[in-house]
Amino acid sequence: MTTVTPTYRAWQRLPGNMLGSILFSVGMCARVPYFASVLPRVVALEPGRCEVRAPKWWGVRNHIGTFHAIAACNLAEVAMGMLAEATVPPTHRWIPKAMHTRYLTKASTGLRAVAELPTLPEFGDTEGVDLVVPVSILDRAGVEVVHADITVWVTPA
Repeated sequence: MTTVTPTYRAWQRLPGNMLGSILFSVGMCARVPYFASVLPRVVALEPGRCEVRAPKWWGVRNHIGTFHAIAACNLAEVAMGMLAEATVPPTHRWIPKAMHTRYLTKASTGLRAVAELPTLPEFGDTEGVDLVVPVSILDRAGVEVVHADITVWVTPA
């Protein structure tokens, strides 16, 4: 499946290294300023998959010194949003509709959010379809600390 949204095209045109990742992430945060609160860096993006990292810094810490639950939700939404940008064709539009989140354990390190679809959906001329995007948020040891299932409403543009 070839997706040619402007967002995904920008990712493809940038160098496939840390500099390209940083430039893309800065541009993403300029378009969606709230994402910047977790200092996200997109490290992988393709149709059906996105991986984003965020450091543990004072702006995301809660009262017990761990990664704040809502900051983790913001990170999940970054991963889902970029996955949607790389997956939903430009003939369609998408908007988040719901988020079901499970906080599995304390997050005491920086985090990595991986949004991944088991199969790529077909987008036809339907009235609209719910697309559930699972997002695993892992600590540096690879332990899943938060899991989010974000429902996206996809309709023809």
